[in-house]
Amino acid sequence: MNDKIPSPATHGSYLPEIRPVAASDIVAAFRAGVADFLAAPQFGLFFGGICAAVGLLILASMTVFEMTWMVIPVAVGFPLVGPFIAAGLYEVSRLRAAGMPLKWSEILLVIFRQREQQFVYIGIVILCIFWVWIFLARILFAVFLGSRSFSSLIDFVETVATTSSGLGFLAFGTVIGAVLAFVLFASTVIAMPLLIDRDIDVISAIITSFNTVYKSPTAMIAWGIAVAMLVILAMLPAFLGIIVVLPVLGHATWHIYVKAIVGAGGTPRN
Repeated sequence: MNDKIPSPATHGSYLPEIRPVAASDIVAAFRAGVADFLAAPQFGLFFGGICAAVGLLILASMTVFEMTWMVIPVAVGFPLVGPFIAAGLYEVSRLRAAGMPLKWSEILLVIFRQREQQFVYIGIVILCIFWVWIFLARILFAVFLGSRSFSSLIDFVETVATTSSGLGFLAFGTVIGAVLAFVLFASTVIAMPLLIDRDIDVISAIITSFNTVYKSPTAMIAWGIAVAMLVILAMLPAFLGIIVVLPVLGHATWHIYVKAIVGAGGTPRN
């Protein structure tokens, strides 16, 4: 077998052809994601561990600086940066599908191999949306809970869950967070693996991602909801569940991309 790793396909910056995605495709992609993780767990645990460590660092920082009220908004918005960390996982799935060996040097440098740093640009978009969410969360806190002080995270959670002002903060925050999460999901779910796989500009990649969600809204939105629920559950045990959940979801997203985009991952057009 030739050990030279193939370069991602180069198709220019035109919009790729999109296939419809069914619920059965989502289930199959999730199973394939589990298989990828089990076949090369060292990569999944590495990237998942980085994500979990970042989450724990944020949690510790909020506690040290006595900003316990920020823990929930940050925890809710934290999954927004997950897709960027999962970049290496897309490359693992791509190379496995091509039957090529997995090398740490190739996996770790995947972001820097992107022409004109297009992948970095979409990472900046993700971080901007994350900071917009944090900014809006601070505004909501000032509007609904500005006159209150909290001695601990438990005190804050109790206030949010048992008072009218706290429930208002939670309700508006949930709606705004859901809107931002949908925008981010629709713009990146296909765009990020597409940038790994092809030489395409970031705007075309984002448009393709939105078009994929538009073409198969039921299946794709169901996948987005499943991702959100799994990530939230994974964060509950001090972010430790992220170590496994993130890589499985990252691998699965690659397989959804391969199904949705004609010619993706070196698959033949049909």
